[in-house]
Formats: sequence, C-alpha cells, structure tokens
Amino acid sequence: MAFTQILNDKQNEAVYMTEGPLLILAGAGSGKTRVITNRIAYMIDDGINPYNILAITFTNKAASEMRQRVDDMVGFGSKSIWVSTFHSMCVRILRREIEALDYDSRFTIYDTDDQKTVIKNVVKRMNLDPKFYPEKQILSIISNAKERFVGPEDYKKEAGTSIRDQKIAAIYEAYQEQLKKSNALDFDDLLFKTVELFQFNPDILDRYQERFKYIMVDEYQDTNHIQFLLISQLARKYRNLCVVGDDDQSIYKFRGANIYNILNFEEEYPDAKVIKLEQNYRSTKNILAAANGVIAHNRGRKVKALWADSEEGQKIAFHQYENDHIEAEQTVWQIRKLFQDGYSYRDVAILYRTNAQSRLFEEKLLMANIPYKIVGGLNFYSRKEIKDMISYLKVIDNGSDDLCTRRIINVPKRGIGATSVEKAADFAYGNQMTLMEAFYNVEHIPGISRAAAKIKKFTELIDDFKQEAESGESISTLYQNILEETGYLEELELEGTDEAEARIENLEELKNKIVQYEESAEEPTLSGLLEEIALVADIDTVDDEEDRVLLMTLHSAKGLEFPVVYMAGMEEGIFPSAMAMYSDHPDDDIEEERRLCYVGITRAKKRLFMSAAMQRMTRGNIQANAISRFVKEIPPELMDTAGNAVRRDTVRNTVERPQVKPVFAKPVSRGSKVFSNGGTAYMGSKGAEIKKADHLEYSVGDMVKHIKFGKGEVVDITDKGKDYEVTVDFETHGRRKLFASFAKLKKV
Repeated sequence: MAFTQILNDKQNEAVYMTEGPLLILAGAGSGKTRVITNRIAYMIDDGINPYNILAITFTNKAASEMRQRVDDMVGFGSKSIWVSTFHSMCVRILRREIEALDYDSRFTIYDTDDQKTVIKNVVKRMNLDPKFYPEKQILSIISNAKERFVGPEDYKKEAGTSIRDQKIAAIYEAYQEQLKKSNALDFDDLLFKTVELFQFNPDILDRYQERFKYIMVDEYQDTNHIQFLLISQLARKYRNLCVVGDDDQSIYKFRGANIYNILNFEEEYPDAKVIKLEQNYRSTKNILAAANGVIAHNRGRKVKALWADSEEGQKIAFHQYENDHIEAEQTVWQIRKLFQDGYSYRDVAILYRTNAQSRLFEEKLLMANIPYKIVGGLNFYSRKEIKDMISYLKVIDNGSDDLCTRRIINVPKRGIGATSVEKAADFAYGNQMTLMEAFYNVEHIPGISRAAAKIKKFTELIDDFKQEAESGESISTLYQNILEETGYLEELELEGTDEAEARIENLEELKNKIVQYEESAEEPTLSGLLEEIALVADIDTVDDEEDRVLLMTLHSAKGLEFPVVYMAGMEEGIFPSAMAMYSDHPDDDIEEERRLCYVGITRAKKRLFMSAAMQRMTRGNIQANAISRFVKEIPPELMDTAGNAVRRDTVRNTVERPQVKPVFAKPVSRGSKVFSNGGTAYMGSKGAEIKKADHLEYSVGDMVKHIKFGKGEVVDITDKGKDYEVTVDFETHGRRKLFASFAKLKKV
C-alpha cells in the first residue's frame, strides 16, 4: 500500500470511504491533514487516477505542507493531483479559460491598495464626495456583493430607490469596467469569474467535472457562499465530495464565512456519511477540558468533545493585573523565565483580540531584549519600493494595467507632471484605450508638449524591457536591469540615508524571491511569478525556524500550534468584543467570539496562560472591564488563579443577550457639546441633559431635514431606551444613524 501511517479507527473509516458525499468533523489537533493525505494515497492505491483528484485548503502554507506529504507518500504520479487554495485553483483555471469571458489570459491580480486606488479614481470621476463614499467601506460592500455572487446589474436591482445604494451600484459598475479595461481581477473576482465561467459555459464546466471526479475541501467551515457555489458546480456530476472541518472553529464571519455550509451539509447531501474525529494529538488533557468547557456553552454546533491519551498537564494559569502595562510586563517576565527553564522563544505565542493590543507587548519585549515578530504587520509586498518594482513587472507583462502604469510613469522622477498624466488619462478614457496606449499616441494628446518627449522615452524603455522578457531572458536578470536602467537603484544609493539603505535591502530580498521562484517553478514565467506574489498571505511568511516570540491576533493563529500560548485581554468588552456584545445579533456574535476563544485555547500544546487587566487604556481613556465570561466558563478545577478569584456566581446564561450596559470610556469634550466614545450624545450646547421625546413627529418613510445633512428619508426608528435612534438616507450625505433628541429632525 502507498500509505503506511498508523491511524485510529475513525481516521481509517474516513480514509476508506471514497465514494459519495462525506463530512469529516475534525476537532482541533485531530490529525485531519494526515487523514486527507492518507485518503489520497489510498484512492491511488485503489486504482483511482491521480489526475481526477482535487484537494483544496485555505492557505498556501497548508497547501504546501499537504503537497509535500502527498509527494512523500505517493511519489510518482502525484504531480497530476491538484493541491491548492481556492484562489490558486481559480487562477489556474482562469489562465486557461478566461478568454471565454472576453479577458486576456495575462490578467493582473489587484491587491487591496490597488483596489482602493481604483475606487478613489472612480469616485473622483463621478464627482462624488470621497468623505461620504470612503474607499474601504465601498470595497467592503462590493466584496460582500461578490461573495453573494451579485454582480453590478443585480446589485443595482437590490439597491431599489435608496439614493446612496444607487450611487454605490454605479461605483460598483464603474469599478468593474475599469478592472476589465485594465485586464485586471481583484481577489473576489478570482472566484466570481470562475463561477460565472462555469455558469455560462457548460462545456467548460463539464470538462472540469470530468477532471475532478474526487474532490476534498479542508477547513470547510470557513467557506463563504461563492466558494460553496463553486464546489457545488464541480461536484454536481459525480458527487464524490469529501469536506473536512470543525464548526467549533468557524471564526471568519466578518470575511463572509458561512457556518451553515458545514452545519447544513447533510441537508444538501442527504446520503452523506458523517465521521467525527475527536481524539486530539496536540494538547494536554487539561487544555482540552478547558476548551470543551468553553465551547459547550454554544448552542449552534454539532455535539462533540475532544479527548486525548496525553498527560494531564499543568492547569490553566490566570492572572488579573492592575492595568494593561503590568499585564504586558509580567507576561514578558514569565516568557523570560520559560526561556531560562529550557523553552525556546519560538515555542511561545502571545494572542490577542485586536491588533491595537500588540503595542505594549512589543515595547516590553524590546526593553527585555527578547526577539519577536508581529504577524499581520506591514506586508513585505506592500512596501513602496516593492510595489514600485512589481508595478514595472506588471506593466511589462500586461500593458493594459492603467493602475501600475500611473504608478511608475514618474518613478523615479522623469519630469512628467500630474497634469500631463491626467490629460493622457482623459484622452485614454475618451478614446476607449488604455493609459499605455495613450502614451504611445502622446503626439495626438492636446495640451501635452513639453512632457511628450519624456513620455516617449518612457514607452521606449518599457518596450526594451518587454523585448527582454519575450527573448527568454531570466526574470532575475530582467529585474536587475529594471533597477539599473530606470535609475531607481542609483537614486536610492545617492540618497545615502538609513531608510534608503533599508529600501535597497528590501529590493535585494525581492530578487532573492525571484531567484527562488525560478529555481522551484517547472516553467518560470513572469505571469507565474506575479501570480505567486499576489496570492501570498501574512501567515505564509511565518518561519518555523526563527527563534522569536510570535505576536498575533487570535484570528491569525488559526491553523498554528505552540508549546506555550498567552491569551491576553480576557475581559468583557475586549474579548468578547463590545461590538459582539451589543450587536443586533448578540446570540450569534457571542457564539462566534466563543469559537474564537476555543481556537485560541486549542493552539496550546503544553502550557496556557490567560490574563486580564482591571484597568485598560482604550481610545485615550482609562476603562474598567469585568473578567471575560470565557474565563468563567472554564471548569474551576482546571484553573490556577494564583490568588485571583474568578467569581462564577455572576455568570449569566451567555447564549441570551447580556443585560449589562456597555462600559464606555469617559466623555470627550468637542467644542460646546459632549459625546461619549460609545457614540451616544448625552449633553446639549449648554450642558443640560437631553431628554427622550414622548413621541416623534415623523415616522419611517417620511422625508425629514437636518441642519447639517439636509434632506433625507427615514428608513428605520429604533427605541434605544434613553432615546430613539433614527436611520436616515440623506440625499447628499448617505445613510446616517442619529439620536432623535440631539438631531432635531424636522418633517418636510
């Protein structure tokens, strides 16, 4: 047999079940990757053609590890198996088939910064106020629409009569038109366009259904709607679909993940077999019991409980410190003690709910001279000099990319001003051509004279680079030539500052990446390099061999494991977050927070430390928070509180909406009015308390007028106890939520 690893009974059952739909509920640390790889090996050993197998996971790191294990077990023939992330799979399909959607196969993939720039340009061209149509918010709305497989036309229908929604629909439409013109896709498009490709080209879909007769999807609890549609399309013909996941680890609702994809799998596939993997091979018994104690409070889950043959292990240590400074200081002191006791720094991770919590830990680690790395900081590929060079490579590979053309036209400085570029952009827009095509026709652009020769020189330079790329020159040589012939490297060398030196080092590191790609790729191409760079994620850059403490959010920690874990900020309002506690759907949101806590606990193999602060600086103000309910949900016999009493008589039924009021920071004065940081208005211009009105003179559907925002339609009125919260769709300022007593809206 191709596989030789020893598996437990449930794992073996999952391996041998190869035909028909299968749901594997794999608890944390239960060996799911081992099951998937052994299942692949068994299928091949049983006579299934490797060519017909597809395995999908969520990160490049996980895909790489799975690919390596499959190669080690299967050997010859494993190369024809597709092991990839959703996005990588879609890119691979679209490179071959996207011409059916009227795109060129050498499309560019835009990152978030690129998307924001496109939105900014669209909003400007539509003469809209960017304050009321911020790039980040608009991109979030567009991303959500794409996850639901809602294109611009359908979104326009959804918008109805709402003025703001109609404007957003127009922005969405113009945004997609600009991407199409630039022969570019954003990350959401990679899935959207693949589903669209299959929907409107049944012959192409049939070809891939025949190719992928056996499909496995890891981390199925993290799939969103469009990923669900994509898998449903591919699996429809043969129905040999195996999904692996854990509903207790579904923590990406904010990214569109739909926990009901896994909870309702048996409704989609009534003949599905369900196998639970509950034996944990990672953590001590005490850590697992703590995790089980917390997650048992969730109602929306499939019942299961982790167990292990491992040692009992030490109890979960909990400390409540006087303030957040002492919390960080004592955590670092404990890490130093662990190091003296024989642990390595890379054995330790500090996990927190929000990125803002990292600052104090970073300061204390620096003072203690302890090496560390923050996961989720500035991405290497987001640095200015790296984006500049990648933009050059993108323009060489795809001349239709207006965004990258704009970025590099005057980098380094060539004396081509912004006015000349705008005139060229207007000419391109009016003549339905790309910006690069406009530059090639610079002599026909009105108002450009002095810069014309410089623009011509730029286009000739790009042509020379294109010829190098097409002549078979190595990518690393091409890259070095770009650095030197553009004068980019020389400009940094002449600057002679420490910052310039750091930028040069980053550029050298990019060359290392290019060389590594050339050595590892079977057929290295410029498109392939840019694709690999575009699909990299923060977690893929974590180096297991670096001896340093890792700092990261709980969301970033999923899929990782550490001998020692510190979970900081275990306080009500921090974790669970205030946003979850006082949302419109607190039951669902608190359950997601509890799943996030479960994920954090199960990252620990040997030791788990939890901490809270009696006082914490939040938004510039001191705030007092109670100990997190999640700490109180851990069975007391598992806890070492070191003198910190964790009162359990105050624990409520946490699946119901908490009745306590949010703890806001002290009010901040702004002119003559006083506001709470929580967003509620308390005081009027003369300091008198504003009282709730007995009734309102307007209702939902009425037109009202605000002294600052002008006219708008009332779309919702909610009684918040102290006051009425009125939601108004203003004609010029978009949708706003206002308190009635303070807003003084007048019915028109």
